[in-house]
Amino acid sequence: MSSKLSTFICQNCGTETSQYFGKCLNCNSWNTIVEEIKSKRSKYQEFKNSKQAIPFNEISSKKISRFTSGFREFDRVLGGGIVPGSVVLIGGEPGIGKSTIVLQSAGKISLNEKVLYVTAEESLEQVKIRWERLNQNSINLKILAETNLSLIIEEIKRVNPSFAIIDSIQAIHNHEMESSPGSVSQVRACASELQNLAKDNNIALLIIGHVTKDGSLAGPKTLEHLVDVVINFEGDNISSHRLLRSIKNRFGSTFEIGIFEMLEAGLQEIKNPSSIFTDKENISGVTTTITNEGTRPFAVDIQALVNKTFYSNPRRTTTGISINRLHQILAVIEKHIGIKLSEFDCYIATGGGFEINDPSSDLGVAISILSSLKNIPPLASSSFIGELGLSGQVRKSNNLRKKIEEAARLGIKNIIVPKSEENLNNKLQNLINIKEISNIKEAVDYSLSG
Repeated sequence: MSSKLSTFICQNCGTETSQYFGKCLNCNSWNTIVEEIKSKRSKYQEFKNSKQAIPFNEISSKKISRFTSGFREFDRVLGGGIVPGSVVLIGGEPGIGKSTIVLQSAGKISLNEKVLYVTAEESLEQVKIRWERLNQNSINLKILAETNLSLIIEEIKRVNPSFAIIDSIQAIHNHEMESSPGSVSQVRACASELQNLAKDNNIALLIIGHVTKDGSLAGPKTLEHLVDVVINFEGDNISSHRLLRSIKNRFGSTFEIGIFEMLEAGLQEIKNPSSIFTDKENISGVTTTITNEGTRPFAVDIQALVNKTFYSNPRRTTTGISINRLHQILAVIEKHIGIKLSEFDCYIATGGGFEINDPSSDLGVAISILSSLKNIPPLASSSFIGELGLSGQVRKSNNLRKKIEEAARLGIKNIIVPKSEENLNNKLQNLINIKEISNIKEAVDYSLSG
């Protein structure tokens, strides 16, 4: 009897079936099912050194030790630095700069720690060319060009580094499996082997992963569950700015971001992100809001253009803000301010195209729309914070004190915020003029009185 069996696996979601279907029955994707050969596993397994459950009071806990990645912005996203024994997965579009930031970080880490960089996609000469372009200098960074998982594991054990990098997980393969590199089975098996190696030897492991055409990490979701930290590296082909965003973090807060700029000599961290998303202009249709990403508040300009429509259905276009939120804000303005916006096209864009998910930017969007419509600049040197309720009220915002402190640090003189039970004026009144409002009509009367 053959020791191997054939299974059919969806390369999109990882669902396994015993026969071929043109369409995956789980995720409904067409032509994603691939036949893979697997070895039969032994029915009986021998377990040694079995463990027993113990109560919490018998567990000795230690403070998590970390070492720096060489970038303060990268450390922020990781929760304060790299944890020994942790597994970090970083993904992003092709050409966005994943290998660049990882190589730069490896060079900085290798000044204090032993580092092994495994490149499975490029030759040693190609990595050397990038290394020289980045003007890096280190003698404690070792490079290995290999795609075979067994040889990679042997080399990691031999070098025993504090930090190891796999570039990329889709390019390496386990020779014991007959499926092609990058398939669901290969990615799952290779990631699991590398994770066990990192945990057993207390090696911090960083894995670079590819993304699919819709921007999500390629491979099975098991890959994201296996690792401790999942980071997206975001950006576009036009702007030189790059964003590191944590999607999962067992050692820190999620959705924390780090901001970099791509230069000829590599990536450079931006220490004052508010400076790239706001210009402090006092013109009609432009307001400033303070948004929160992770634990960091920073200022973002919101631009609006409202113009008489020439279409039967007015146009609504947004960049950086959800189109559904814009429709909701327009409905609140029509209902509670009494302005018929169904006769106007409305275009909304954030500074630098930054994607805002914080609902406290609603008030800034509403004021920018009305400012553009009336062609009146809003109150000079002002920032607007508050979520708009459907009844026209301005709802409370999270981390309000941090946002006010950030506005004061940037030199903004006025800030319009929702009414709060907390007395905000005691400490901050000397730094910034705080105006508390309860509904959108109060905000409009105060901001657009000119």
